Amino acid sequence: MTILKSTSFGIAAAVVLTSLAAPVSAGSLENMERERAIMIETMLSGDIDNTQRQGRLEIARTRLIDLERMVLRDKTLIGKNQPLVRAAFDNYDLTFVVHASVEKNRSVADHWLSEIGLSTQAIMNARTGRR
Repeated sequence: MTILKSTSFGIAAAVVLTSLAAPVSAGSLENMERERAIMIETMLSGDIDNTQRQGRLEIARTRLIDLERMVLRDKTLIGKNQPLVRAAFDNYDLTFVVHASVEKNRSVADHWLSEIGLSTQAIMNARTGRR
């Protein structure tokens, strides 16, 4: 009986402590960054075939369009001097990758790869090996 009481007391204490913890909420910029990271991971993944990749990239592209618009219209980001906000707007072509790729009339993958300095020619010339 004492084991049952101590277990129920422990569960009750855990529930109370969990409810006292401040809720964590991500802002529009953080949500966009997370979705962009998922899209880039999908682009680079060697574990899925091209059909799956194209389907996932189209879903991610649709989500990113909406999230990029939300960030661009987010009035709470105006005047913030946080490193994440500064970096996001300083690197427009990498942060707002879908909008920038449309502006440059390229696919998202081609745009992202060229912005980080990789071209098709550089990839084709690359060799695998040890460093």
